[in-house]
Order: sequence, then structure tokens, then C-alpha cells
Amino acid sequence: MNPHIVHDSEPVLLVGGGKHRKQGFEQGRPFARKIVAADSGADWLVKHNITPDMVIGDFDSISPAVRTKLGPSRALLVNEQDTTDFEKCLSRIIAPLVIGVGFVGGRVDHQLASYHGLLRHAGTRCLLIGPQDVTFLAPPSLALDLPVGSRFSLFPMGPVRARSKGLVWPVDEVAFAPGGQIGTSNEVSGPVTLSCDAPALLVILPLQALDSVVAALRGAGAPWPARKTA
Repeated sequence: MNPHIVHDSEPVLLVGGGKHRKQGFEQGRPFARKIVAADSGADWLVKHNITPDMVIGDFDSISPAVRTKLGPSRALLVNEQDTTDFEKCLSRIIAPLVIGVGFVGGRVDHQLASYHGLLRHAGTRCLLIGPQDVTFLAPPSLALDLPVGSRFSLFPMGPVRARSKGLVWPVDEVAFAPGGQIGTSNEVSGPVTLSCDAPALLVILPLQALDSVVAALRGAGAPWPARKTA
């Protein structure tokens, strides 16, 4: 059975239950036709007179009134506790890009869980908009045109090697790993190309890079293969 229930040829905007949603929503909305809520993200949308195309989650935080208002055709209950609502959504969306708001910038444990979700669902290309940054899992290859001097941070979530051009400090000889070498506060020196050998490297850029990141991820070619799950 195909679990995917949200399909679009354009990016999908995914709204979570965390803080710092308003600015991110306004910045991400022009890129998307469909809006999906992760559980209580639906309450925030309805409060602002926006009806999501679908709400997905275990429904432990959505209000009964909003769930009733949306009706069964716009709500998918995923009744398990082994994954976060963010992951439940990522595994049920087919789109060239998922733009997530309300998943970073609040509680640290929730933010780390969101980064974990990016790795678990590396086959679904996703970027997260926060109060100051955009964060995404580096695809196998990426080309970005950013202003010279822009911050370009790389953070490994597992052992990974990469190659780069257009960075002040090239990463070609770096063995990235948690608890080992990280790549905080590199800088752009020209057009950037980045390739890596595993789906384990987060790219963290200033919020001002959003337009360039969306364009680059949409044109980045094949994503990572979907992880096999039991």
C-alpha cells in the first residue's frame, strides 16, 4: 500500500506546532500550493483563517474543535509513537521540496528531533525555516550562488566526507563526524558547489539565503535514496 497521501509537483509548506511560525510561514508560502499541518500546527493555521489541505499526526495536541472543523477528509491519524509528527508528515508527502516552519527555534529537544527526521527521511528533500537560519540536509550534489562573505555552516550528524568549491576554507580533506570535526562559520568566496558521500551533513545558512536555497534544492538532481524501514 502506498502511504503517500499528499502529492504535488510544487513545494509543499509544512506547518508544525512550535514557535516562530509567522515569519517563516509568510516567507515560505509563496513557494507552495499545498499546506500540510503536523498535528497542532492545524490549530495555528485555523486561528489565522487558513485551512490546511491535510493535517497528519497522532492527534495528541490538535484541538477537538479544529479536528472537527477540518473533517475526516483533511485529517490522517497515524496512531503510533515511534516517530515524531514531523516524520509522519515527511513519509506521506511526495513533492520536489518540503518547506517546514514551526520545527526549529524553540525547544532544543524538538529541534534535534527535527534534524533527526531530516536524516531518517533523507529521500524527501526538506528545508527548515527558523528565526535566523535555513537548515537542510545536503543532497549528493548542490550548487548555490550566495553573496561573498555569507556564513556557510556545515554540521555532521554522522561520519561524512564532502568536497567543495567557493568556500574560504575548502572541506575536501575533512572527515566530518559528531564529536570530531565540524564546519561552523565557513564563508562564501564565490559560487558554491558542494558534494558529499552520505546523507549526514546539515547545511545551515542565513535566512536571507532562502530564495537561493529553494532554487538550488529544486535543481539539485537526484535526492538520496529513501531509507529502508522495517
